[in-house]
Amino acid sequence: MSGAELLRHTVATLAYRGGKAVRGAPASFPVFQASEGTRTPGQILAHINDLLAWALHLIEGRHHFEESTPGAWEADVAKFHGALERLDARLASGIPLRCPAEKLFQGPIADALTHVGQIAMLRRMSGAPMRGENYFKADIEAGRVGADQAPSRVEFD
Repeated sequence: MSGAELLRHTVATLAYRGGKAVRGAPASFPVFQASEGTRTPGQILAHINDLLAWALHLIEGRHHFEESTPGAWEADVAKFHGALERLDARLASGIPLRCPAEKLFQGPIADALTHVGQIAMLRRMSGAPMRGENYFKADIEAGRVGADQAPSRVEFD
């Protein structure tokens, strides 16, 4: 598997796991704060979107990071999947990356995966947990990065 193919699968994994973490969240969830000084889920999702925009800039050879403020939850969820679609399309294009694939992974993509885990943890802390899953058995495939994800195959409580 080439670096771009592995990155595409990683982006699809981010879409699957991230989609599960944000889907069906109660209206109060985006502003839930675990403790003073911590980010809310809405702030974390906005940061994930910033990381995905940064990844696209890096691919084009630009080191540009811009921090945004959270919008409406559903709009930011749509922005998340839209950014993943743009990132996946660029990776699939065959146009050479203007940054090393491993740096793209270790920076914005791994950071985004970490933050998806934070959102999942905050779901449980806020009283709106999502079900655990055996992600090894999940139907994740490169190119499927929109909100329409395969159903979970092996979930547990």
